[in-house]
Amino acid sequence: MGRTVRVKSFELAAKDINDVDVKLLHALSIGVGWPHRPKDWDFLRRAGHGIVAVDGIGRVFGSAMWFPHGREFATIGLVITSPRTQAQGTGRWLMEQVFERCGDRNLSLNSTDAAYHLYLSLGFKKEATVYQWQGEVVSPLPPVPALDGELSSLSTGNIEEIAAPDERAFGASRQRLLALLSEGASICILRRGGETVGYSMKREFGRGHVIGPIVASNDCDAIHLTAVHLKDLAGRFARVDTREQTGLFADFLQQSRLGMNDTVTTMSKGRQFLNRKENKPWVYGLAGHALS
Repeated sequence: MGRTVRVKSFELAAKDINDVDVKLLHALSIGVGWPHRPKDWDFLRRAGHGIVAVDGIGRVFGSAMWFPHGREFATIGLVITSPRTQAQGTGRWLMEQVFERCGDRNLSLNSTDAAYHLYLSLGFKKEATVYQWQGEVVSPLPPVPALDGELSSLSTGNIEEIAAPDERAFGASRQRLLALLSEGASICILRRGGETVGYSMKREFGRGHVIGPIVASNDCDAIHLTAVHLKDLAGRFARVDTREQTGLFADFLQQSRLGMNDTVTTMSKGRQFLNRKENKPWVYGLAGHALS
């Protein structure tokens, strides 16, 4: 696929995302109604790689990022085309650029409704729905089930303690990403029988705070790992992205006055991404749509 594409009367070229003013990236996401702040874009540029589609005078008309986790897998996100170039082939061209740079890695992404048919045409397959729960947190929180184990905070210097359960839940090692996410985050871990069986993070993002990743083996553990952060956000805006539509965990989010705001579709290209096993670690809360 060529490194340039003609859209209407002007030509777009691929440029490294790190070589673009973050204000232009922020304007791009605002244009499609996404909540990313400039500092969110800066974080994502540290966490992964990306390209932007720019014209001859440096205007940004699109973006795409990928986040490798080892040599065999990567997630894709921040695939945005400005309203002026939507339905003009820019999104397909950006994805072809990403494919070229990711090589033969297995891939996963979370698709908006608008992009779903594009990704199908590019060989992605649907795996699950992600539900975006968000809103101002109620106080007091709804009742929680009995705790099986011990909750405690974790410092960023001990981030390796959550690497193993996270890899079992996610399906690939993302220790570098966890270290980056932990910067400025509040981290809670759940130990049972002396073993770390789950964890959660709370960090600033968009309109308020996102709670994620949340890794747990069952709904009750996930509730406790989420509640420990929600209680600190009473009356403030919080967001949890989860693939849980029903059950105790989804009920708890709703009772905490988080509303189901939107959905995206988890899709994969290559090997199947999701592999849930009963009573084994599972990603109850996503780190983010781009990071999964």
